[in-house]
Amino acid sequence: MNLKPIKTETDYQYALKRVESIFDSPAGTKESDEADILMIMIDDYEKMHYPIDSPDPIEAIKIRMEEMHLKKADLVLEIGGKNRVSEILNKKRKLTVDMIRKLTGKLNLSASVLIKDYQLVR
Repeated sequence: MNLKPIKTETDYQYALKRVESIFDSPAGTKESDEADILMIMIDDYEKMHYPIDSPDPIEAIKIRMEEMHLKKADLVLEIGGKNRVSEILNKKRKLTVDMIRKLTGKLNLSASVLIKDYQLVR
């Protein structure tokens, strides 16, 4: 195992290829340990050089609804009426603190995702 920090794009590409070649190594082997360490270093490099912005609150809600196979009607108790759900999901109205509390539980989303500011559509 000859590991070095991932500092450049070349180092990153090499690390990706190396992980690909040893990924299925049996647990407890040197190659398996090397893959674990490389994946941690790759993850760190990607977070630094290829950050992914989190979606705005409404997009996060829509994504989670799709993942959970929910329809607008399934959020009536949390948001308050079919029309209100449509207004929220179409960005005609902002989420309230009470809605955020309820949606956090229903959709298993972090409140920090739901409290982010977003623009209304006029």
